[in-house]
Amino acid sequence: MATLYPFLNWTDDLAEQDVLMPVLFIGHGSPMNGIENNSFSQTWAKFGKEIPRPKAVLVISAHWLTKGTHVTAMDNPKTIHDFGGFPKALFEVHYPAKGNPILAKTTAELIHSTHVGLDHDWGLDHGTWTVVRHMYPKADIPVLQLSIDYHQPAAYHYTLAKEIASLRKKGVLIIGSGNMVHNLQKVAWDKLNVPNYGFDWAIEMNEVFKKNISEGNHQALIAYEKLHKAALLAVPTPDHYYPLLYILGLQTPKDKVSFFNDQLVGGSLNMTSVKIG
Repeated sequence: MATLYPFLNWTDDLAEQDVLMPVLFIGHGSPMNGIENNSFSQTWAKFGKEIPRPKAVLVISAHWLTKGTHVTAMDNPKTIHDFGGFPKALFEVHYPAKGNPILAKTTAELIHSTHVGLDHDWGLDHGTWTVVRHMYPKADIPVLQLSIDYHQPAAYHYTLAKEIASLRKKGVLIIGSGNMVHNLQKVAWDKLNVPNYGFDWAIEMNEVFKKNISEGNHQALIAYEKLHKAALLAVPTPDHYYPLLYILGLQTPKDKVSFFNDQLVGGSLNMTSVKIG
């Protein structure tokens, strides 16, 4: 019987509340943002203090691409260092946030369009921990990840997000972590330290994306390949773009939209992020 108490307590914690949690799309950029004190990480920390304190955080990261949809369901997710060529200090970071198997099961049960697997192997990849550790440095809020089924089209991800919308009423902060403009093949490595440096096409696509997000043109954003002649330069592969569609799918008609960290990096990347609600 004692094993029921955590379940009952968490079920009580997930009771619907008056405050509808905002949702965030965060341009996470370089893994170095996880340890650097810069304008991007400072803004993430600011949000952690300003928005209502969540009961848990659920992240859709560009770096967990799967066949099928899965949610992390372990008690203690590991910190994944899924990158190479960076300083030793970055590999030494451990973000010890707890998971929450009960919330994982609840999330999986909300989704009826597909089977959602309960994952015990993944953890928190750098699309998650590099951001969340600035928002909640004490690691005292449970953090889960929902994977991206990379075998599915854009509309699938937008529609699936709507099925988990009720988590916003239960105090869960949902974050999509990627980058709207993300072309690593075109990066001007010698311009990485030039503030807000972007190629003409990247600057233009950044504005096109923001305009359509502001106007609620979700169908146009789902069919992003047709949005503009430079769309496939900005999104040569959709891994970093799909997290945005989850956040758009969670938007309600009453939600206000605002942008932050609206800057370009290295010519072909943007950090532009979105707050909905």
